[in-house]
Amino acid sequence: MANYDDFKKKVKEAFGTIADASVEAYKVAEEKSRILAKKAKLNAGIANERATIRRLNVEIGAAYYKLYKDNPDESLKTQCADITAAYDRIAAKQQELEDLKNCTTCDEDEVCQCPSDAEEAPADEANTGGGCEDGCCGVDTKEEPCQKDD
Repeated sequence: MANYDDFKKKVKEAFGTIADASVEAYKVAEEKSRILAKKAKLNAGIANERATIRRLNVEIGAAYYKLYKDNPDESLKTQCADITAAYDRIAAKQQELEDLKNCTTCDEDEVCQCPSDAEEAPADEANTGGGCEDGCCGVDTKEEPCQKDD
């Protein structure tokens, strides 16, 4: 029976060692999981703050442009001019879309023959078709000459 008691004691020690190792492994895994969750939460918070900064920068830029587009600080003059030019291009494209919607000279079943801009118009009609080249002066050149050179 001494062998059986020895065996029993060794089995208990082995299970005790395994149990202790399991508890220790659980504690390590728990700590790592907690750290990973904390890192994920912090990274999400950082991303959220960066998004807030980007949104506010856009709002500040839009407010600055609205207030100072006609007289911007020297360091922002180019950007304000670029924004104004982009707004002008949008307006011209919107007008072109409106003109195409209102076109009465073309049949719906045919290809429209209206020149949509000076580049597509024949050379002799470049400044005679509903607006001057690039919409530079906003004049209907059917009625008046282009004022681009004025």
